[in-house]
Amino acid sequence: MSTIERICVVGAGQMGHQIGMLCALGGYETIIQDVNESALEKAEASLQTIMNKWVLKNKLSEDEKAAAFSRLSFQTSLEKAVKQADFVIEAVVEKLDVKREVFQKLDELAPSHAILASNSSTIVNSLIAEATTRPDKVVNMHFFFPPLVMDCVEVVKSEQTSDETAAKTMEVSKNINRTAVLLQKEISGFIANRILGALQREAVYLYENGYASFEDIDTICRKALNHPIGPFELMDLSGIDVGYFVMEQRYAETNDPLDKPAACIEEKVKAGELGRKTGKGWYEYKKEGVKN
Repeated sequence: MSTIERICVVGAGQMGHQIGMLCALGGYETIIQDVNESALEKAEASLQTIMNKWVLKNKLSEDEKAAAFSRLSFQTSLEKAVKQADFVIEAVVEKLDVKREVFQKLDELAPSHAILASNSSTIVNSLIAEATTRPDKVVNMHFFFPPLVMDCVEVVKSEQTSDETAAKTMEVSKNINRTAVLLQKEISGFIANRILGALQREAVYLYENGYASFEDIDTICRKALNHPIGPFELMDLSGIDVGYFVMEQRYAETNDPLDKPAACIEEKVKAGELGRKTGKGWYEYKKEGVKN
């Protein structure tokens, strides 16, 4: 197996920039790429803030922080970002057509040996790999939000993903200090989000049909089921639009009415009430941001 030394993360949003930091902390030369310069500036500022907090909490030394940032760079050009990459992690919006377009470009621009991984939370990699000439080197590498906190990665093989690609992805996960679980068979939504989706669908059904308020449903899940946060609180944390795009994609694949986004979710998205990142979702938030 070839050695992985350089990683590129495509997309500097709420997932991508933290995945990039994990890679830099894990010892990899890492480039975070985004076409939006302001997104890169915001990403770097956010990572500086988070890492400063880690230093204050003794989770990281000043030297370790400095070393990680010395391995981390930011780039608007996709061509420059991936030209020497051994491993690419895509973290763009959860829409199949967008991901396919990104992977087609990655296939053209990245070295032939490079593994192309998708951080998709629901889209199976075989649908994305069709846009490339290297389906054996395409894999799902699903991190959970926020990646710097959540210690889990779902690594998912398609029928065409090679054992070497899966092994390398598991190795990267270990080196960035994340617990990875390998799924030998792909299914839309993977494991965590299928279980979570079933919970959220039932919670939304109970709310829309007037059985309880969303606040009370969250309270019951926290107090009776011992969940750290309720399903509506979790939607706000992850981004209501993210869940909406996931449901839209699942519905497009299955045409099952159960997978169609609920009316109350669609209303939130259309109103721009997307959760913590916009200051309002199911709940309202002060400008404190997500704790890290």
